[in-house]
Amino acid sequence: MRSPVATDAASIEEQRMLTNLKARDREVRTHESAHRAAGGDLVRGGSYDYQQGPDGKRHAVGGDVQIDTTPVPDDPRATADKMAQVIRAALAPAKPSPTDLAVAAQATTERNRAQSEARMDPGAASDDNRSSTNPSSTNNGTSDNNGASDATSAYQRTADQSDSGSNLNAMA
Repeated sequence: MRSPVATDAASIEEQRMLTNLKARDREVRTHESAHRAAGGDLVRGGSYDYQQGPDGKRHAVGGDVQIDTTPVPDDPRATADKMAQVIRAALAPAKPSPTDLAVAAQATTERNRAQSEARMDPGAASDDNRSSTNPSSTNNGTSDNNGASDATSAYQRTADQSDSGSNLNAMA
């Protein structure tokens, strides 16, 4: 049988843990929502890693979304515009994760390459009917050599390296 002092200490610890889990849950959900809001139709899916609290409920302690980072075929201007949106989506949260920063860096490289290519081809139309997104090409973070970009691969590498369970770094 527990003494009243031990019970009070356990209760205080459980309350502290629950407060921390609830705060983390809000932070993770806000982080992933920021990616979705800034990324628009380039952001697909999303998942959360949960931890059960002393209240018996599951609280999000990590999460991720997939961002389509594939270049727009044969349209460097549209690719540059798309990569600018990828950058905005990756950097949208108040505290971008290391994965977010890696994706933004890769998208910046791709955007700069596409802008350079567009400048070299002055005859390329910039206001034609080409789409700046590729809705049928949603990259799920796996590399299948069908145009999966390094930026999305960076998400997957970081996710593969992270420790599951009590991971406190929300993935983007």
